[in-house]
Amino acid sequence: MTFTTVLFYILATVLVIAAFRVITARSPVTAVLHLILAFANAAMLWMLLGAEFLALLLVLVYVGAVMVLFLFVVMMLDIRIDSMRRGLKTYLPLGLIIGLVLVLEMSFVLATTWHGAGPQAPVAGDFNNARALGEAMYTEYVYAVEVGAALLLVGMVAAIALTLRSRRDAKYNDPAAAVRVRAKDRVRLVSMPSQSTRAQGGIAAPNGDAQGEKQ
Repeated sequence: MTFTTVLFYILATVLVIAAFRVITARSPVTAVLHLILAFANAAMLWMLLGAEFLALLLVLVYVGAVMVLFLFVVMMLDIRIDSMRRGLKTYLPLGLIIGLVLVLEMSFVLATTWHGAGPQAPVAGDFNNARALGEAMYTEYVYAVEVGAALLLVGMVAAIALTLRSRRDAKYNDPAAAVRVRAKDRVRLVSMPSQSTRAQGGIAAPNGDAQGEKQ
């Protein structure tokens, strides 16, 4: 048994345990942390398989951005896990059935792949995985990449349009009107005589205060 095989089994075991803890942890923060651990182990498994680009993409995009965002959102929101688990028994049978179907599908795909898989394709020592992936995306699958980019662009524009739609309670600022404002139109100076109502020790109070006391 080589070192690569031992490392694969260690990473796979940690990945399965982390994935199991994601769905069994009572705290949502703990679940997100275990999900980050599962993504990190999956990235290392892809690195062992020679998919360096996918491994780095998984770490940078999912672990570095999406999962950290989820962690901050979960920590900032006051999520009551007890109220979320109230309907667990109601949906548990359906969830078990869906999980069983997914396990059977994955088992069928893996069994078919292992049965018909031949020897590993010979790869040169200086083989660049990222370059091969880029060449395949922008030559053979260029139409699919363009369709995906258009869908992402439409989704981004739709999200911005929904966020910036006209609202009655929103206050908008007109830069042109703000520049045309003059100080005398906004500020009014009022001249008022100074008054002192503080009585110092040994000094008589003003006449108005004295008359008020006599009354």
